[in-house]
Amino acid sequence: MVSRRYFLALSGLALTSSFASSGADEVPTLLDHILLGCSDLDRGIGFVEEHTGVRAAFGGVHPGRGTRNALLSLGEKHYLEIIAPDPKQSAASDHYGLQKLAAPRLVGWAAHPGDLNQFAGRVRNAKLAFDGPNPGSRKRPDGHLLEWKTLNLKDDRDSLLPFFIEWSAGTIHPSVDAPSGCKIVRFELATPDPEKLEKSAALLGLDVGIVEGAKAQLRATLAGPNGELSLSS
Repeated sequence: MVSRRYFLALSGLALTSSFASSGADEVPTLLDHILLGCSDLDRGIGFVEEHTGVRAAFGGVHPGRGTRNALLSLGEKHYLEIIAPDPKQSAASDHYGLQKLAAPRLVGWAAHPGDLNQFAGRVRNAKLAFDGPNPGSRKRPDGHLLEWKTLNLKDDRDSLLPFFIEWSAGTIHPSVDAPSGCKIVRFELATPDPEKLEKSAALLGLDVGIVEGAKAQLRATLAGPNGELSLSS
C-alpha cells in the first residue's frame, strides 16, 4: 500500500509518524468536501441519517445543472454534499449519472488549494489541461448567496482527482453552519496503477492516501453518533 509518503518525499520532507489512530492523518489537508450522489435527495438524506445519526440540511439548487443538494459538516473546513437530480430541472444533463444510481455512492470530491488564479499557474506549469477558474453560486433557502470559483482538470484520472474550489471572501464555508456531529476520519483513492496516480497527486500538491485496488474508486469513512459509515464510488 502506498499513501502520503510519496508526496512528502517529493517535497523533501520526512514522514515522522504513521497514521494516527484518530484518523486525522488519513484525511487530505486540502479536502474541501465529498459528493455523495443519489437518485433521490430525500432518500439520500435518510440514508446518511440512518447510519450516522445526523440529518443533513437542504442546501439549495444548482440552476442550469439539474441538481439540488443537502449538506452536513464533517469538521473544520470539511463537509458532505448529498447531491441528487432536481425534479424541476428534468431537461438538464445528468453529469454524474445520478438518475441511474440504485444506491448512494461517492461521485467526486473537491479540494481547496487557496488562490485559484495562482493554482492555475501551477497546473499550467505541470502541463495538465484544465478549465477555469470559473465563477459559481447557489442561493440558500434563507436567501443567502454562496459564491465560489472552480477549476476542473480535463483528465481527472477516472474521477479520482478532485475539482478545485475557492470560496469568495464573503461566503461562509458550509462546514461552519451545516448540521454538525459527524467527522470524516478517512479518505483515500484506490487505483490499479498507484504510481501513476501518485505522480499526478504530487504535481497538484495533494497529500491524499493512494492504495492499490482492482478498480478506480473513491473511499471515505464518516463517524457520527450512530457509528461509522463507509462510502465508496
